[in-house]
Amino acid sequence: MAEPIISVSGLRGVVGQTLTPEVAVRYVAAFAATGPAGTILVGRDSRPSGEMLAQAVHAALRAGGHRTIDLGICPTPTVGLLVRTYQATGAVGITASHNPPPYNGLKLFSNDGRVIPAALGEKVLEHYRAGKASWARHDRIGSTSVCDDTTSAHLEAILATVDVERIRNSGFTVLLDANHGAGGPLGRLLLEALGSKVTILGETTDGQFDHKAEPTAENLADVLPAVPQAGAEVGFCQDPDADRLAVIDAAGGYLGEEYTVAIIADHILRNRRGPVVTNCSSSRMTQTIAEGYDQRHFRSAVGEANVVDMMLAKDAVFGGEGNGGPIDPRVGMVRDSFVGMAQLLDAMAERELSIRQLADELPRYAIIKTKIDLAPNRVARGLDALEQHFDTARADRLDGLRLDWPNRWLLVRASNTEPIVRAVAEAPQQEEAQRLCNEAARVLGETRDKN
Repeated sequence: MAEPIISVSGLRGVVGQTLTPEVAVRYVAAFAATGPAGTILVGRDSRPSGEMLAQAVHAALRAGGHRTIDLGICPTPTVGLLVRTYQATGAVGITASHNPPPYNGLKLFSNDGRVIPAALGEKVLEHYRAGKASWARHDRIGSTSVCDDTTSAHLEAILATVDVERIRNSGFTVLLDANHGAGGPLGRLLLEALGSKVTILGETTDGQFDHKAEPTAENLADVLPAVPQAGAEVGFCQDPDADRLAVIDAAGGYLGEEYTVAIIADHILRNRRGPVVTNCSSSRMTQTIAEGYDQRHFRSAVGEANVVDMMLAKDAVFGGEGNGGPIDPRVGMVRDSFVGMAQLLDAMAERELSIRQLADELPRYAIIKTKIDLAPNRVARGLDALEQHFDTARADRLDGLRLDWPNRWLLVRASNTEPIVRAVAEAPQQEEAQRLCNEAARVLGETRDKN
């Protein structure tokens, strides 16, 4: 049987194939064996397979002597916040994020409510591959209780970061596309607490997605016209576990996920000064915004855990990933679509501008993302060839190879799951970004074809 896809903070796979109850038990037992005794929370997104996997996870944790608290269907950022609320040892979030319905996954949280960092993730993986577990005696098996309120603590934390009265006085009309994921219930509570007139698509948390799970323009084709039809001033679109947010303007125009973090960064830096962090594949918009406020911008390797590591190291006031995942340390060190909604409405209310006007103020860049066939044993040679070819650029090997010029950049990284590399380029004009990707593909192709 093929292995699930494993990252530093969790795994995901096709249920019944690469992700089975046995895999879940082994992985969670490895996680429990690497940490101290104590309570571990278990939450899940709305996928129907989640309930079955949750039972396996609870059983493995209890068999290891841990008390568990069942959060039921619960957004990923809420799981992280509740770890701190309960002073728990950690948590397991059962989610496949934006993957299709056949997938599910396990995301691990440390005792400070963040996705586990790479060092701990490697330790868990080592135990998982070796089949290491620590099972309790019959009289030390853990118990399970149920959390009867998963929303209040998260809601209060978010409301404390914005001017609630100012937003309420604006009386926004908002459409939220929860797409039958985990975000609908808290989304309604938050938007109504902010005085919004709310229309929610896919509010029922049954995992029966109305469209493909990733909130891209193509997947949201039927949602785009629903925003003007509802008379909404802004549309918000979540992924199934509600840690990512895409934005639609009042006319039904897709702003996209890259704008979520950039607009919020501008709003936060208008009111608070401090460093900002994004990963090395996110748009240059946030860097340009930070520099405009004379604030430091730092780039991390790709992955939420890496962004959080850098935010903690630099004492950042804000961070995130260009996939629509804002991270506000005042709420939690987890990507959070609810933070995104509240901060964007706060920006609209403070500036008395539409979401489109806020977006139009930002530095304008075009991003192109491509895939290039390249065997893993050719990647190192290929990156060397690219660095030599683009010798006028500043090269950075933080994560793959990133090449920077004053107003454009190219990132080439190997895939963890396929014999390809991913090339991402950004420039003021789409043609220039495409040219960078095409040139990278040509250089890598020449490397690939050499004996």
